[in-house]
Amino acid sequence: MARVLSSYKPLLYFFLFSLLWLFLSRTALTLWQFERVSATQDWFNFLLGALRIDISTVAYLLIIPTLLQIIAHCFSFLSAVMRPIIFIWLVLSAFILVFMEFSTPAFIMEYDLRPNRLFVEYLLYPQEVFSMLLTGHLLEVVLASIGCTIVMYFTFGLLKAWCNSQHEPQPLLPSLFSGLLVVVMIFLAARGTLQHRPINPSLAYFSTDPLVNSLTLNSSYSLAFAIKQLGNEASASKIYGTMDEVSIIAHVQAQTAKPSTGFNHTELPTLASNPAVYQGKPKNLVIVLQESLGAQFVQSLGGKNLAPEFDKLLNQGWSFDQLYATGTRSVRGIEAVVTGFTPTPARAVVKLDKSQHNFFTLAALLQQEGYATQFIYGGESHFDNMKSFFLGNGFADIVDFDDIEQPEFVGSWGASDGDLFRQADKELQQFHLQDKPFFSLIFSSSNHDPFEIPTGKVTGIDETERSRDNAIRYADFALGEFIAKAKTQPYWQDTIFLVVADHDARVFGANLVPIKSFHIPGVILGKDIDVKRDTRTVSQIDLAPTVLSLMGINAATPMLGRDLNRTDINQRAMMQFDKNFAYLEGDKVAILQPEKPISYYRYDYVGKELIAINDVTAELETLGQVAKAHALFGSLAYNKNWFRLATQIN
Repeated sequence: MARVLSSYKPLLYFFLFSLLWLFLSRTALTLWQFERVSATQDWFNFLLGALRIDISTVAYLLIIPTLLQIIAHCFSFLSAVMRPIIFIWLVLSAFILVFMEFSTPAFIMEYDLRPNRLFVEYLLYPQEVFSMLLTGHLLEVVLASIGCTIVMYFTFGLLKAWCNSQHEPQPLLPSLFSGLLVVVMIFLAARGTLQHRPINPSLAYFSTDPLVNSLTLNSSYSLAFAIKQLGNEASASKIYGTMDEVSIIAHVQAQTAKPSTGFNHTELPTLASNPAVYQGKPKNLVIVLQESLGAQFVQSLGGKNLAPEFDKLLNQGWSFDQLYATGTRSVRGIEAVVTGFTPTPARAVVKLDKSQHNFFTLAALLQQEGYATQFIYGGESHFDNMKSFFLGNGFADIVDFDDIEQPEFVGSWGASDGDLFRQADKELQQFHLQDKPFFSLIFSSSNHDPFEIPTGKVTGIDETERSRDNAIRYADFALGEFIAKAKTQPYWQDTIFLVVADHDARVFGANLVPIKSFHIPGVILGKDIDVKRDTRTVSQIDLAPTVLSLMGINAATPMLGRDLNRTDINQRAMMQFDKNFAYLEGDKVAILQPEKPISYYRYDYVGKELIAINDVTAELETLGQVAKAHALFGSLAYNKNWFRLATQIN
């Protein structure tokens, strides 16, 4: 028996060395983030959770080679076939474990979490991603490549020696018995628990700091779990728990502030009209979606003085001092601003299959009202599935990189913002000459890693250095130049301009949902727009109903956002941070986490921190139910095809 078990030594060595590698990687990450990890004052749960997750991860990787090794034992004539397969499997597994840990620091610096679903989504666009990496992260790529090469060299050598060694046939019964014993051990290690459900991140999470929780995982496990969760995208109830459909609809209808008598469509429960405040000739609409421009970069919103042109705009129209994005990626910003859809733990609807046709967007509505509709982007519009989503939902024309006339500067993400806005001005002039109402969505890209910008456009910066600050200054300059020119054009007289960020540049902080990292600038401009600073707490999903009202569009929509022209509404915003959902009303916050009770906080707008509320009142419990209804609505509406116009029903 001992001789039979000894043949499993390579698998045991892989198991031990993998655990050692994950331990060393986590130790390095913990030392890097020591202040935040030590603040939890719970090293026992941190280390225990990490060990359980690592054992489970490596055990899952060993299931296939273990079964193949058992077959090789029981049927010695297959040994020559099985060993190379085991060898390849273990080498690839080792590469994944090593590569993912080397990839982790850069991801944490951007998203304040270990690699998750966003990591997969970026890999779907290799041309853009590799261009970005080679241009802006060459040092990190070189170091990661060297590290992977060194580790893989020793792994390859050890496993190759084992694969080429001679192995004597083993007795059948001892082989079966030893195989059964090893399988049971691997199964228990992979499951990680004797409870009804196998181990998952919620069993390892113990902190209110999302980064600390993610450090209890390893990056391979984090990524694999995120991919697995893609299959649960249609149902947020699997993550946050259930609520009956009637209650969900009642809560979300009440919070839209639309007339209650308007919800009378039998198939589309949130479809209702909102009386427009403007009743003249319908106006045109231009939405400028600024890439990665958080309030932290806008001086009048308490940030750095990096966007002086945006600061000027905030004092030239209807601006929002407490506007909050719904997510942390561009597609989430598009989802909120263009469709008014509530955020979910799933991918944004821009990427989901059932929303590629007959899904509500401003373009679909305005096209129905006789508008010309267009999307303008300096890069490749196929990125993040934008082109497919837009063409399938009301955008009649796409202008992207190939259509930009003689761009002056081209970077990893396409033509510069200056080129984008010059092309946009031409397109808007053409629409005006056609004497037809139009809606144009303009999406910038210069403020994106690796932050490539044309030289000589902005003074006071080091043009030899690629940095986010430089990119923000340039993107802001290009925006200011565009708006200044637009004000001199005939189309300005009949057009509403909405300028808003898609999301902040970085999401970081020790809170379950770092609300400060969702704070973004936004302003509505136009000839007839009164100048005012709106201090109410509002959400990105409120912008679409508001501009429709200013345009004079009275048509019914399924959007849950509020028309901010009304002054009798409660202040609220909602945010999705990975799997955590926050509902902010006034200064009270209800936060939903996977498979955990709702937690409550007070948000300090000055200190930008969440303060736990331990005394849960009936008022807070009501807020929790409203939050849960909104967290569940998106998945329910998507699954039941509720988010449509009446004319889109087949």
